[in-house]
Amino acid sequence: MSLHPIILFDGVCNLCNGTVDFIIRRKRGGQFRFVALQSEAGEKLRQHFNIPPETDSVVLIFNGDVYFESDAVLKTAWLLSYPWRLAVGLRIIPERWRNKIYRWIASNRYKWFGKKDTCRIPTPAERRQFPEWDDLELQIAFFVIPEKF
Repeated sequence: MSLHPIILFDGVCNLCNGTVDFIIRRKRGGQFRFVALQSEAGEKLRQHFNIPPETDSVVLIFNGDVYFESDAVLKTAWLLSYPWRLAVGLRIIPERWRNKIYRWIASNRYKWFGKKDTCRIPTPAERRQFPEWDDLELQIAFFVIPEKF
């Protein structure tokens, strides 16, 4: 079974939905699965991976690891094909600066890009990329969250 990277996103945010569209249109965009943070699947993923409840922007779950803020964006870019994966070069910028810029954009995203009244509804062609919780349970069963000792 192929394990797909899962992107949790703000389902009512126009910037976030535009980013999902961008990824879907890329050659390798079909490898990703997208879950709105506001959905039942989003809530269950938060619980399973101990994602803080106040998290309201992009999160990437890949091979059992959880990436937040600028790390989520750069890891997602790396998983896309050339030239998008070159964005990983931005890792030379210290993480705290990258995340400060990320948080500034995230805190202004509704003002700059707008907000929908409801979460995105995938088209029939996109449906397999927007799984429900039942579809994800088997995939995340392969992720073993180690006990802390």
